Amino acid sequence: MGLFGFGRKKKEREARLAEAVASQTQDVAKEATEDIDVTKAEDTGRDERIAREEHDAEEAAVRTDEGEGIAEAADAEDADGDDEALAVPTEAVMDYEGRGDMYGPWDINEDNGPDYDEYLSLGSFYIPFVQGIQLRIKASKADNTLLGATVTIGRSSLELEAFAAPKTMGLWDDVREDLVEANPAAKVVPGIFGAEIRLPITLPNGKTHVTRIVGVDGPRWMLRGIFSGPAADNPDSPEAKVLDRFFSYIVVDRGEEPLAPRDLIPMAQPLTPGERRAMAQSAEDGDGDGNGPSTIDGKPTGPMNSDHEVEQKTTLSRGPMFSELR
Repeated sequence: MGLFGFGRKKKEREARLAEAVASQTQDVAKEATEDIDVTKAEDTGRDERIAREEHDAEEAAVRTDEGEGIAEAADAEDADGDDEALAVPTEAVMDYEGRGDMYGPWDINEDNGPDYDEYLSLGSFYIPFVQGIQLRIKASKADNTLLGATVTIGRSSLELEAFAAPKTMGLWDDVREDLVEANPAAKVVPGIFGAEIRLPITLPNGKTHVTRIVGVDGPRWMLRGIFSGPAADNPDSPEAKVLDRFFSYIVVDRGEEPLAPRDLIPMAQPLTPGERRAMAQSAEDGDGDGNGPSTIDGKPTGPMNSDHEVEQKTTLSRGPMFSELR
């Protein structure tokens, strides 16, 4: 009995020892697992933090690149201003003087203007190619008639429209008065293109957005520009400098078509210098005497969407909704 009793106690001790060892082994394994999980969590958190920092750095770099790109465009435009004939006005005045002599916008028949042969043609006016500028054409949904153009750079935009004007007098003074009467919040202030309108607009989110409306009279035409974004809020911003110079370099083609005052001068689909030269050559080759058909300055002959975009960079390729210059 004693022997069997001793044997049972020994087995019980061995069983308890085995249980203790197993328990300790499980505790050690659990601690190891927890350590591994903590390490993984730390590694994951570190990876996420690194990824987030890299993402923030990339976004900051993109914002910096965009800002530097606009600043570089402004600097480049300023560098081009060495030619006195293509100077850009800088002093805010009520009466704009020197247009057609020193300053633009220019008329197609003025000798002091820029070489618009290398501009993008929109029928009623020619616009220069500027790095970073995007162009959108507005067309009527009813008959595809082109109604205006908007150029954008950064967070600023400039809407352009050319109107027919009387032969003996300008149009902007009357248009400006009408705009002020229709908008009590509008104010007339001095600008580098003469008297301009500052018009606050309340957005659906409740914020107030200020637009800057300018008008310049030329021979039987008036070119109106509506600036928005930093180009309207801050006249010293790089975007304002780029768009002010852009507006000053535009060349208007009034044409000989009889138009009533305040009628939009007919626009045409965008044509690059290369396309115009090719069309002119095709017209010359049509009958051998240079009298072949030409649609360079005509209205669009094909259907157009309500929005036709051109992004100006380096070269042009057309798409169904937009054209890109890369």
